[in-house]
Amino acid sequence: MLEDAQIKLGGFTFKGWYIAAALPILSAISGTIYFAYDTVNRFYDTEENVQVILDKSDSFDTTANSLNSRIQTLEQAIQDNDVRGLAQKLSAISTNMQTILEQQKTLLDLRSKIDKSTTITDGLGDKLDTYEQEIEDLWKAYDELYENPLGN
Repeated sequence: MLEDAQIKLGGFTFKGWYIAAALPILSAISGTIYFAYDTVNRFYDTEENVQVILDKSDSFDTTANSLNSRIQTLEQAIQDNDVRGLAQKLSAISTNMQTILEQQKTLLDLRSKIDKSTTITDGLGDKLDTYEQEIEDLWKAYDELYENPLGN
């Protein structure tokens, strides 16, 4: 049904499946363009606001002092929280996670081997019980032959 649908536009004939295939692609492209446009506009707005703040701080010393005070407070907070050291800590955590994942794989392999050995051992227990019963029966038969060699 979709293959049979056609639209004639400006001397061109578009089949239904062409439109169905092109619609998601055109939608993704238009979404990307809108996102990029919005991002650039936000960047320009932020840049403009920062420039306004900097211009005001140049004209008013009290505002500049307040701004410098805020910046120093932020810098101190960043140093107190050791933001620069986070990269090393994250790297160590990543390494530890890799080691844990490798050990987990080893443990899963060991678990599989233990399950297999348990299955084998369970089967051996049943066989040993059978052999034990057969040996006991043989000893009883031997004792019977010893006590009564002629079978009377």
